[in-house]
Amino acid sequence: MSKKIKIEAEFEELAWEELNIKEQQLMMRARKVSESAYAPYSNFHVGAAVRLESGEILQSSNQENISFPVGVCAERLVLGYAGANFPDLGVTEIAIVARRKGEEIWAGVSPCGLCRQTINEVEIRFNQPISILIQNPDGTVLRFHGIQTLLPFKFDNLNA
Repeated sequence: MSKKIKIEAEFEELAWEELNIKEQQLMMRARKVSESAYAPYSNFHVGAAVRLESGEILQSSNQENISFPVGVCAERLVLGYAGANFPDLGVTEIAIVARRKGEEIWAGVSPCGLCRQTINEVEIRFNQPISILIQNPDGTVLRFHGIQTLLPFKFDNLNA
């Protein structure tokens, strides 16, 4: 007997002016750090910035390697850095942006599966959702309240 199951997603699409000043600051840091991406193979420059519980902002860009898939996504790199250097501070927000080298318009982007699972792991570690901000090509920003919407079948319990 088959059963149809429906999953709904709830998130916000905001104009730049609708972001609060801290969110705008985080997005600007992600935009700036995307310029330092090492992406000679894909020419796809990704920037990610996180805000820690202390208010401190950390940032990173993607770092590719000719030996695919050895490169590291911006999101995983900055979350790993946060975990290694600030192990007692949770991440409250992450901003993610991307664009092709030489283009002015931001690309539509979403964290890959590995990055989604990494965000999930940080949420589990600190028992709190992370606000996820993603730049859209039209200038709007998507705001997700936790990874659940982007990763509805989370892998978070080895004993389940």
